[in-house]
Order: sequence, then structure tokens, then C-alpha cells
Amino acid sequence: MDEIVRQALAKWPNVPHCTGWLLLDRRGQWRLRDDDAQAASELGEPIRHEALLGFINRNYECDAQGQWFFQNGPQRVYVELVYTPWIVRLHAAADGPLRLTDQAGAPFEPAHAWIDDEGGILFSDGASPARVAALHDHDLEPFADHASLDDAGTGGVFHWRDGVDLPVQPIARARVAERFGFVASPATRAASES
Repeated sequence: MDEIVRQALAKWPNVPHCTGWLLLDRRGQWRLRDDDAQAASELGEPIRHEALLGFINRNYECDAQGQWFFQNGPQRVYVELVYTPWIVRLHAAADGPLRLTDQAGAPFEPAHAWIDDEGGILFSDGASPARVAALHDHDLEPFADHASLDDAGTGGVFHWRDGVDLPVQPIARARVAERFGFVASPATRAASES
């Protein structure tokens, strides 16, 4: 968390939280959702300002209830997740090992691989609690180039690195949030509690 954010929290500790206004889409883009976008259940406008994206990425955290948020100075802005709290890109360079990076550009080191019932690929790390990330859909082909899946497409092996194969386990998309302990829609949760 940025030092300026820590200082703002200390100065104004009781600023109300915000829900519904920030969304992480299935391709790892941060989107702003005004009242009209929220009312129409639209994704909202992509954020393109590099400094703002960096600020969001540096101050992106999870609370004890599994709700992801961006700490915007003294205000906690809860994030609507189209799928998972992290989206990763697969980099398959011809002259080097495979790499995964999250939407903030940080390395993501997988310990497990999953395939959901809609064909989406997920990775979780070895942390406790585990971070879960969905693979960007543009990277399904490079993933397939390094995977051996069964004929039904419900499992197999991802050849991650020389000598490191990750079993690809099946998972129901509808169970991902529960399995990994995150809240996909803090706005829906807040509405149900009021």
C-alpha cells in the first residue's frame, strides 16, 4: 500500500466504503462503472490512464470476508469481479521458460491448474489462502500447446517447466468463488445485508 494512502487512512479513518463503481473484467482490465452502467449491468468504461492503473494495482487488497478492494486514499472501493480476483497472461517465449504475469504485471507462480466447465483455465498459487487467477482468453492456444488434456477436456496435465507438470483438475465455474474464498460482487453482498 502506498504511504500516501496510509496517511490518508490515519487522517480520515471513517470514510464510507464504495461498491459497484470499479470492476475487473475477464481480460484483466479495470473498468469504471457510473450509475448508468451499474443500472444496465454493463461492464463500464476501461481505465486507460497508466498512473491511475498503477495506483490501483499497488493498492489492491482483500479484506477478511474475501472482498477485493482498491484503497483510494481513505476510501475503500470494493471491486466487482467478472470472474476471479486475478487475471494472468501466459508468456511462451521460444528461448526461455513459460511465465505467467498477473494484471499488475507481477509474476504469478502456479502450484495448481484447473479447467472449468466452460473451458476456462485457472491457476492457483501455493499461498495460504491461495490466490486464484483466470487465464486471459487470448492465451488459451499457448496453454494448449503446453498441455495434454483428456478427450473430454475435463482434466489432464499442464507442462509448466522442464520437469514440472501441473495436474489440470476440473472445477465448476459456479463454485470457483466459494472454493477460493472470494466475493465476486461486494455490491450484491452489501445490498443483501441492508
